[in-house]
Amino acid sequence: MDHSTTPILDALADYHRLGRYGFTPPGHRQGRGADPHVHAVLGDALRADVLASGGLDDRLARGRYLTDAEELMADAVGAEMAFFSTCGSSLSVKAAMMAVAGGSDGLLVGRDSHKSIVAGLIFSGVQPRWITPRWDSERHMSHPPSVEQVRQAWERHPDAAGALIVSPSPYGTCADIAGIAEECHRRGKPLVVDEAWGAHLPFHDQLPTWAMDAGADVCVVSVHKMGAGFEQGSVFHAQGDLVDFSRLSACADLLMTTSPNVLLYAAIDGWRRQMVQHGNELLSAALKLSERARSDVARIPGIAVMEDELLGVEASHDLDRMQLLMDVSATGATGYEAADWLRAHRHIDVGLSDHRRILATLSIADDDTTIGALVEALSAWRDQLKDPQPHGIRLPAPSELELESVMLPRDAFFGPVEAVSLREAAGRIAAEQVTPYPPGIPVLVPGERINEAVIEYLLTGHAAGMNVPDPADPELNTLRVVAE
Repeated sequence: MDHSTTPILDALADYHRLGRYGFTPPGHRQGRGADPHVHAVLGDALRADVLASGGLDDRLARGRYLTDAEELMADAVGAEMAFFSTCGSSLSVKAAMMAVAGGSDGLLVGRDSHKSIVAGLIFSGVQPRWITPRWDSERHMSHPPSVEQVRQAWERHPDAAGALIVSPSPYGTCADIAGIAEECHRRGKPLVVDEAWGAHLPFHDQLPTWAMDAGADVCVVSVHKMGAGFEQGSVFHAQGDLVDFSRLSACADLLMTTSPNVLLYAAIDGWRRQMVQHGNELLSAALKLSERARSDVARIPGIAVMEDELLGVEASHDLDRMQLLMDVSATGATGYEAADWLRAHRHIDVGLSDHRRILATLSIADDDTTIGALVEALSAWRDQLKDPQPHGIRLPAPSELELESVMLPRDAFFGPVEAVSLREAAGRIAAEQVTPYPPGIPVLVPGERINEAVIEYLLTGHAAGMNVPDPADPELNTLRVVAE
């Protein structure tokens, strides 16, 4: 296929060259009707905001711009099918779950899954059959499940429709996807991989193995995370005969907006061409820069760049070194405090912070200047620290986080509920998910029985700066539970 072409991007250029004008949405008419201040800030984006069907393409999509772009994407990464989503990987993973497990007896799901997967369980009514992740109890973090943990889950639930795991994790740690795919396939069951953080993986051999190359049946990637697309740009890929492609597309269509944003499509299309033509050299430079960043940050007293401890039997199978994970606990400060200081005093945002870590996600856009600014800012943060106060977060043991599932997430969420004091919620069944964010892994899933350890973790974590955006009561004074 001709990867020098960009069907959607080229069609958008033609739209402007021909001076097309539509008496259709969007009502701002490529910025003509926008407020002047809006236009001053968003001018170029407004100009590219055109109707997809009956605008960029004709009313019957006879130009095939989206179809051709999706076929080029599939060819670029060696998949049989690609589907573009303008509603993020949150939509893509829900579509995959519904296609694989809708109407079934359950789906094997990693308990370290993102909140969007829990939303998929609620929408679909699928019974989760939880796979326990690998826990680092000393550092209080999880890694993707091992092959053995997936095998054990299959032995407990042989009638599950398939398995879904997250790899890479938000920390950059990766599962042995080939081994897990083998466990699924010898049972005739598909493997879905939420690889939202892995869009770049197919394009360089020094990065962890991409899910499709390792035998996954469906792989979901977020182009905006590790690629060069707009926020919400996502692609799912599929291969093999264990997943019905037509059903997968139909499930995506059920969830998809009927007004997709052409900017997102065009950016995905252009990024594919960039990766095919220049991805190896761009990622080689980025990986080299990552090595420098890791070395420079590691010399700052009290900041430990995590790498070796993220690999091994009790950790992950592989590691994406574009994710610069830093443990700041030796300074006495929390990751929340470090992130807040960097934003307030150096105008630098980090992608993740928790009770002891911060994460800087590196990309092909970074260079010596941006890395130098990061290192200088971290050094300045460390230098200004006085005597940090203990954070007081009550961190549960891994066993305390493995809550009993007593109801379907759908039934708990949509059934009769009541609000009770969080301090008095032990023993009750959660009716809403509670998710420290980022990274977005729920501590409570609807249908789980709440225990004292999780309550203490949430109360003390919230007091120390943890962001918990999901509950109806953002202050966590109350929690929605199943009514008795």
